[in-house]
Amino acid sequence: MEGASKVAVIGGGAAGFFAALSAAEHHPSAQVVLFEKTAKLLSKVKISGGGRCNVTHHCFSPSALSRHYPRGGKQLKKGFGTFQASDTVAWFESRGVALKTEDDGRMFPTTDSSQTIIDCLLREADRKGVDIRLQAAVQKLEPQSGGGFHLDGEPFDQVIVATGGSPKRSGLAWLEALGHTVSDPVPSLFTFNMPGEDVTALMGVVVPDALVRIQGTKLSQRGPVLITHWGMSGPAVLKLSAWGARDLAERGYAFSVQINWVGIPNASEAAATMDAAVDEMRKKKVANACPFELPKKFWAYLLERAEIPTDAVWLDLGKKAKNKLLNTLLNDVYEVRGKTTFKEEFVTCGGVTLGEVDFATMQSRELPGLYFAGEVLDVDGVTGGFNFQAAWTTGFVAGRLG
Repeated sequence: MEGASKVAVIGGGAAGFFAALSAAEHHPSAQVVLFEKTAKLLSKVKISGGGRCNVTHHCFSPSALSRHYPRGGKQLKKGFGTFQASDTVAWFESRGVALKTEDDGRMFPTTDSSQTIIDCLLREADRKGVDIRLQAAVQKLEPQSGGGFHLDGEPFDQVIVATGGSPKRSGLAWLEALGHTVSDPVPSLFTFNMPGEDVTALMGVVVPDALVRIQGTKLSQRGPVLITHWGMSGPAVLKLSAWGARDLAERGYAFSVQINWVGIPNASEAAATMDAAVDEMRKKKVANACPFELPKKFWAYLLERAEIPTDAVWLDLGKKAKNKLLNTLLNDVYEVRGKTTFKEEFVTCGGVTLGEVDFATMQSRELPGLYFAGEVLDVDGVTGGFNFQAAWTTGFVAGRLG
């Protein structure tokens, strides 16, 4: 865009930082100023992935990538046409940061340290001459009648807003004052609290392939489930929390989950699998011979739940007991009463309404010269590197300034 002489980026997280770098790259003669209200840059990058930084996901098809976003997937598909996961990999690798892919598709720096990513971004900002201002909370953003903006009285030609998700609607009121509509923010990635359930005694156990469904809804997800000291977590639960964010908030985080612990959706197929396995180990004790891929400790728990004695032998198990066990394996129900934020990785559903932003440029349809990037938008992805990819993509596109 002509006249991109002075650009403000509000927010020093992943999206804001990448937007500032993109603006400096695409407009080398522009003065790019990054405002961060705290004393720290890229704080979420630092803690993500257990301090390793899950940079992106090994999903290099824009249409497939877009399906990992409960909100904003359709709109992001446009942005992925410009900058997708493979571009993220190329961007970091061309700057000396190699990434590796884990079995589940998540991508991390080969150093297994988020500091590697932070250092790379800081070096790039320094090289491109981005003016970084810490502890610089913007108090007032005023559009000017002849175009451009004043940020606390300082003039800018374009402004990129990348302030991240807000836990409360009040945190987004200043954007409403500029003429934007805001969707109420609610938590997106969270684990399920089950205070009344004894399964929590098995904390640390991972069931590798479960089907988890929220009763009374069409919401279901498949994947590993981790038992925690407060309830359940793991990919299946986290994906459910993202896809069901609004629905579960409306329920006050009080609902029932129905779990198929063996990942076989068809009951007759599960029964046949069990019968075939039992034929092989009919003389063995039930406690020592599990027909499915389940942790031994968890299998013992399910037997107790199905009221089957641990010293029972498969051969002696009647049809009624087998049916009860099968029903426990396929239709186990737990009461959820509350949630816990996942590993401090605060993600919200909600923010600036998507129809008010042109995703080909990330420019506001309400206020020319104003751009958005990252979680300030009503965009969020499931766990696995997708939220960072949305940050890199929207930041990169916004920084082109049209």
